Amino acid sequence: MQIKAFICLLGFLLIVVLLLGKLTGALLNKGKQPEKENPFPEVHIPIVETIHNIWIMEEDEEGILVFYDGDRKKLNWGSAGKDGALFRPEETVREQLADVTLTDGRVTGIVLKKEKINGRILGIDEAGIEVEGYGKLPIADDCKGYRLFDSLQMCTVNDICIGYDFTDFCLENGSVCGILMVKEEAMEYIRVLLKAQDYTGLLHTAPVLTADTGFTVIYGDYTDRKAEAHQAGEEIVFSYDSPYFESDRVLVVPDVLTGKVILKSVSRSQGTPSYRGKMELLRTEDGIAVINEVLLEEYLFSVVPSEMPAGYPKEALKAQAICARTYAYGHMEHAGYPKYGAHVDDSTSYQVYNNILEQESTTTAVKDTYGQLLYTADGDLAGTYYYSTSCGAGSDANVWKTEAAAAITYLPARHLSRTAMAEALSQEALGGLQTEGQSFGENLKNEETFAEFILSKDPDDFEVNESWYRWSYEVKQLDSTHMLEILQKRYAANSKLVLTYKDGEYVSEEIDKLGKIQEIYVEKRGPGGVADELVIQAEQGTIKVISEHNIRCVLNDGKSKVLRQDGKKVASANLLPSAFFVISTSKEGGYVVGYSLSGGGFGHGVGMSQNGAKEMAKSGWNAGDILLYFYNNCTTKCIYE
Repeated sequence: MQIKAFICLLGFLLIVVLLLGKLTGALLNKGKQPEKENPFPEVHIPIVETIHNIWIMEEDEEGILVFYDGDRKKLNWGSAGKDGALFRPEETVREQLADVTLTDGRVTGIVLKKEKINGRILGIDEAGIEVEGYGKLPIADDCKGYRLFDSLQMCTVNDICIGYDFTDFCLENGSVCGILMVKEEAMEYIRVLLKAQDYTGLLHTAPVLTADTGFTVIYGDYTDRKAEAHQAGEEIVFSYDSPYFESDRVLVVPDVLTGKVILKSVSRSQGTPSYRGKMELLRTEDGIAVINEVLLEEYLFSVVPSEMPAGYPKEALKAQAICARTYAYGHMEHAGYPKYGAHVDDSTSYQVYNNILEQESTTTAVKDTYGQLLYTADGDLAGTYYYSTSCGAGSDANVWKTEAAAAITYLPARHLSRTAMAEALSQEALGGLQTEGQSFGENLKNEETFAEFILSKDPDDFEVNESWYRWSYEVKQLDSTHMLEILQKRYAANSKLVLTYKDGEYVSEEIDKLGKIQEIYVEKRGPGGVADELVIQAEQGTIKVISEHNIRCVLNDGKSKVLRQDGKKVASANLLPSAFFVISTSKEGGYVVGYSLSGGGFGHGVGMSQNGAKEMAKSGWNAGDILLYFYNNCTTKCIYE
């Protein structure tokens, strides 16, 4: 009871204290005036920004519709003066490049970029864009590019078509601040960088030119161009200090359209090469670039016989011509050598050009397929990859380990047999082609299934009688030092594709040592059975080699020869014929002392097998059938129609 009484007393005292506190506060505040509002309100500070090189699509009473950073946006007019009046430009601003000033998100200023030029693009590099008639123009740091035709999109200098005048350039203080791609037309001319003797380099020291007809040398600054006539057969040496290089570019043009320029300072398999079209010489710090500008169709006259034997059946040659034209056109859209103003070079890096003399059969194939390009089902230009010979199976684009490869679905790993092709092409639903190809290719990813396939011969395969259909390669004495050197080179080329096992996982790091080899085996195969990942276990570490190209390099000892199924031994100094093989090793004391490969095919195995196309044509299939089988759901269309 006493405790309860004590608690009640404490509660009573607490209430008294609270009441006294409120009373004291009231007495203290008695007579005080309420606080007044701040007589100095905060001043609004406007946010002002300028967006440089924006494309104005349209204007109306409310504001402007603009496009920048890939998005459309409506910007309303804002107050431009103390009187509160809305800003309005004094002239029409629609379809113009401009700097737009925004105040609190509203338009309060527009500066149009009115200075524009147009001309044929001769070259693009880090120093700027070379425009015919204007010279080289630097690119502003805040330069923006817009593709105005078809659907409005952003673009970059990489999208500019070299050799053509499809683009306007906006200038500010002498620099390119805006790129306006205003049209897209069928391109007829290709620009080919001609390599030096034996394809050893891109540039020449002192090219020697003449022509089989009269020709003209055009040189000098754009403001003072000179034209000098020469007789047929008259040779001119264009050394680095030649007086013709008053400016960096010199033209050599035959006087008649059928004339040919002869490059006397190099030789090819045909001897001294002569070229249709005209020659352009560009003097650079490192040498002289020789560029042949020629009609695409005439370029193909010299490409097709250099890429496929002229004696092959007509339909195979037509398929090759379409592939070659499509491949070339892709590089005309995105030049391989913008620095020199060239789309491609004349070597195996692109397509071999003018190494073999023109032939009537291949020229006819080009003419019969005039302007035809191969397009995917999505309407894009197809990647018309091709190679020499299959082992009876092909692979897909994933062999190259690029980010874009996964999206290339029209290149299935397909069985190259008569039965498989007949069944596939007889299907009305072309989607079935891809399903069949994927099924066959997926099955060969299994090691045992592929071994059974590559160690046998199927008489139904198109290329069963080709010399490269089956081959073997034996390294009797493994040189681990040489293998280490190749591994280091491949790592330097792409460090993501040569990995070292460390702390339970494969990582990218430099390879310093290898030591004796303990095991070599294919850990993973890609579609069609192509070797995709190779593991090398050694004393100093375990290495994983990724991609068919790297594997073909690493397992080539630089000495041993390849034995083809026709019994002929062929030197293979740097690269194995293909990555379609199985490997067996020989050991002494627990270490690998040698290995042998049983393989087939010649080339990467992606796209059209040229010898497969030959046999398909012999069996009665036409060029359209051949292309459809190799390039799933793709169709041809004439670019010039």
